[in-house]
Order: sequence, then structure tokens, then C-alpha cells
Amino acid sequence: METRRAVIFRGQVQGVGFRWTTCRVAQSHCVRGWVRNEPDGTVRCELEGDPRQIDVFLDAVEHAMDGHVQERVEVSAGAGTIPDEGVEVRR
Repeated sequence: METRRAVIFRGQVQGVGFRWTTCRVAQSHCVRGWVRNEPDGTVRCELEGDPRQIDVFLDAVEHAMDGHVQERVEVSAGAGTIPDEGVEVRR
């Protein structure tokens, strides 16, 4: 059963290729969604998929951005659209 989740990444996550790395990591995971920089210096990611696959994907993103993520916080998901496949960068 698919679920929708939203996560905020805090740390040194802007200006380091975080969004593009998130999209690259998504290519090998069964999740879909979007990622964007927020005005407060964080990065927001909204995803749909199997809850276990989302967890594995988020762990893989943190691993790929080793040392840049200080905190990952789950927040309320929005009501916007999610792409049919993959993870896209939004502005």
C-alpha cells in the first residue's frame, strides 16, 4: 500500500548538489516525488511509495550526502501533485 510522506533535511544541504543527488539515488529505488530548496536553508522532499521503500531511499540519500545532513524530520505532506515516476527537482 502506497503512502505519502514529507521530509525536511537540515544541515549543509543547499549548494552541495543535494537535490540532484536525491534524483540520482531515486533511479534505483521504487519511490516517486519531488525535492526542493526551502528559503530557510533546508531541503524538502515529498514522496509516494511503499513505506519501507521510502525509508530505504531516505537512508540512501543520507548515505550519498555523507556529512551534509544533520537532521531529517518528517513533516505533514502537502496536497500538491507527485510525478508519475522518479523524483524531480522543484523550484
